[in-house]
Amino acid sequence: MYDVIGIGSALLDLTCEVDYSFLEQLKLKKGTMQLIDEQTSRNIREMMKGKEIIVTPGGSAANAMAGVTNLGGKSAFIGKVGSDPEGDFYIAETEKEGVVCKISRHSALTGHAITFITPDSERTFATHLGAAVHLRPEDVPVEEIKNSRILHVEGYLLEGEMKDAAIFAMNVAKENQVKISLDLADPLLIKRNLGEFKRIVRNFADIVFVNEEEARAFTAYDAVEALHVIYLITEIAVVKLGEEGSLIKANNTVHKIKPFKARVANTNGAGDMYAAGLLFGIARKMPIEEAGKIASYAASLVVAQPGARLKGKIDLSKI
Repeated sequence: MYDVIGIGSALLDLTCEVDYSFLEQLKLKKGTMQLIDEQTSRNIREMMKGKEIIVTPGGSAANAMAGVTNLGGKSAFIGKVGSDPEGDFYIAETEKEGVVCKISRHSALTGHAITFITPDSERTFATHLGAAVHLRPEDVPVEEIKNSRILHVEGYLLEGEMKDAAIFAMNVAKENQVKISLDLADPLLIKRNLGEFKRIVRNFADIVFVNEEEARAFTAYDAVEALHVIYLITEIAVVKLGEEGSLIKANNTVHKIKPFKARVANTNGAGDMYAAGLLFGIARKMPIEEAGKIASYAASLVVAQPGARLKGKIDLSKI
């Protein structure tokens, strides 16, 4: 039924360009994600008045599923939003992009990620999970996972109240020979949960995505050595190197994937689109190197625009 089904936090992206001093004022470390409560979110949004803010559906796994549809694949997304107008907006916009929504509702506010883009195009998140944190095993559609080639899980789900839903989904996938993809998401998240993350990767993950900082947090090694260490406990290990491309190890072979040149507008969504491309290629049984090229090309398209998602289909004949 689906090439890839994703499970993650359904969050509206509130994207805004700021200077470095604004992050310092908010005590946010550039390039990381920090969870905030509802009141802190209200305070930050008050401070943002007068700035241009772009509102789009987001969340790491949800962005990746939108990317799969951009590539001509079929995807679905599992998440939870509020029973509010922002929840309605999230579902409507996601469905417009061709993603099948398996999204449940909750009385809490729809979650949102305030995404700050600094002059170096790096992104920093202040995230209020809202309704997303109430995702539970009973919200997970078992039949849809069974009828998917790959389940893609964002690492943010593996901490706190949402963890049970993620583990339940991965158990369903494992029992039904559905490949499990895991994006480790954030270096601070990894450090807080290192032992548990290693156990989860070892027990569930067939495909693991990390960037250089995440690779170091997970293995204590730099990119190349980290790739080999992660490969010891998974089938396909991926280390994203930003403008230097990426490394993929599969079938005991390391593939160096070159980047596609792009004029960078912001890096928000680059990793998610990269995951979309690689997972689409794997789901369609393409050679890893070909899937990697699609991933790199798709990521180059999204960094050249302001938002985290592309509109319309990607022409793969241009690769």
